[in-house]
Amino acid sequence: MLFQSKLPNPETNIFTIMSSMAKEYDAINLGQGFPDFDCDERLKALVSKYLQEGKNQYSPMPGLPELRQTLSEKIRKTYHRDVSSETQICITAGATQAIFTAIQAFIQDGDEVIIMEPAYDCYQPAIRIAGGLPRIYRMTSPDYTIDWDRIHDMVTDQTKMIIINTPHNPTGTLLVEKDLQSLEQIVSGKDIIVLSDEVYEHLIYDEEEHQSVIRFPHLFEQSLAVFSFGKTLHATGWKLGYIVGPENLITEFKNIHQWNVFSVHSFTQYAISDYLKQPESYLQLPEFFEKKRDYLTELLADTPLIPYPSKGTYFQRYSYAEISTQNDVDFAKFLTKEIGVATIPMSPFYTKTLDDHVIRLCFAKKNETLEKAAQKLRKLSQMAVK
Repeated sequence: MLFQSKLPNPETNIFTIMSSMAKEYDAINLGQGFPDFDCDERLKALVSKYLQEGKNQYSPMPGLPELRQTLSEKIRKTYHRDVSSETQICITAGATQAIFTAIQAFIQDGDEVIIMEPAYDCYQPAIRIAGGLPRIYRMTSPDYTIDWDRIHDMVTDQTKMIIINTPHNPTGTLLVEKDLQSLEQIVSGKDIIVLSDEVYEHLIYDEEEHQSVIRFPHLFEQSLAVFSFGKTLHATGWKLGYIVGPENLITEFKNIHQWNVFSVHSFTQYAISDYLKQPESYLQLPEFFEKKRDYLTELLADTPLIPYPSKGTYFQRYSYAEISTQNDVDFAKFLTKEIGVATIPMSPFYTKTLDDHVIRLCFAKKNETLEKAAQKLRKLSQMAVK
């Protein structure tokens, strides 16, 4: 049968490659971003409670009303913005589904979408499936800052969306208030939607504050913000998230969402709604993960790996320039095979290879996992890699 693929050049993503290698070589996996510790027992008990109570049928298409109301209250307390639980929030099957659906809802053939690389790998395929054209702004190590004058110059009459990500995966950097103010000025008065990937909203360190698009009244009127329960609750396998925006954008989002997944599993929504009513469930996350970041930094202090301290997410970058001239993919494979630690190279997050000799490590692991990984990585001090 003849057909034309919408993604004619399929590639296995780097997470699959490195996780497969970690399994093959029995390596400690500090690559793919998921905790190796469980979620809160109280949360699991709530899931069990609602499962046993028979909350097993379809929830409403935009999500359980109780959960949307809880989120509305959370947003008001966190970002000082009143958001309607009825018309401005939709529960999704994870953040990736929210991002994909938002792009399909608003991007048509020939529309341009500006993305900043290195970028999470789901953005470009979704744009291309919608018939859109990715326009790439390239950030570089070590700071990965954005020159907003250059973004302004990239905007054309065909620009329909700008995708931002803060805290940023894979770099662990943050957008600050002036970044959002600059973006607000760029899109003001134009038919451009800002799609803001904020899945690590509560994983912010060194007393920094997350700058959500929700904080900026005029910018929010042109924005969709995406969040992840998986990241916040240490439950990535549940694939639950939500999207927030002005009523007109959420209405169109739901127009596509209803023909995509329609709704997501019900008993977990009841459980999360109850769980999030105690704010400490997410307010303690910065301290929790900052300690893990600092512990990993301390453990690797006597290795030739040079850290770029993470400001957010649960990833930290390390330069291996003093160890090897190998490209980052080969070096990551070397670490997996020969050292026994799987990491993620940075270059696959670029459309065109830009190799800064940097790898990414995930510190959302038990302390004993980090200790075992560090013990293996200390071998780098005694060996030369060509």
